[in-house]
Amino acid sequence: MEIEETKIEGLIIVKPSVFYDERGYFFESYNKDRFEKLGLVSDYVQDNESKSQKGVIRGLHFQKPPFAQGKLVRVIKGAVMDVAVDLRKNSPTYGQWESVELSENNKWMYWIPAGFAHGFLTLENDTIFSYKCTNLYNKASEGSILWNDADLDIQWNVERPIISEKDTIAPSFASFVSPF
Repeated sequence: MEIEETKIEGLIIVKPSVFYDERGYFFESYNKDRFEKLGLVSDYVQDNESKSQKGVIRGLHFQKPPFAQGKLVRVIKGAVMDVAVDLRKNSPTYGQWESVELSENNKWMYWIPAGFAHGFLTLENDTIFSYKCTNLYNKASEGSILWNDADLDIQWNVERPIISEKDTIAPSFASFVSPF
């Protein structure tokens, strides 16, 4: 397993060792000891999974303290463009975003610590997306930022995405007051 740091401190791409043979493949998607040796938080308390058609955008979501969540995300089937936006007000990269393509083929994972908004665009039909979270979901602590906010200028590269009603009315980044 190897890790690749991104231009934003804390966001990490995890590239597992995948073993292929005539039967298919095998890899460890999580190993507490290995993750701890790499310096990655490993106290996960909730797993989530979603299935989406091509062209769905989910996000940009986050949980406010004290229910803020770190997430280890990966694609089980299909592919996504995964996006994280730095919401840490004292960070030199506050308001900047990073994206990575996660797919069933590359089997990469993305570590997104607390203090980031998260979202993704599905690139294939029937994409299955998995999240390991460091804190339990709390409805009163959920927050979001408009997926197509002009100030963030995320390059989704999709003409007519499928968006939930909740995500179409999320607040702008300019009106956002960071709790992180």
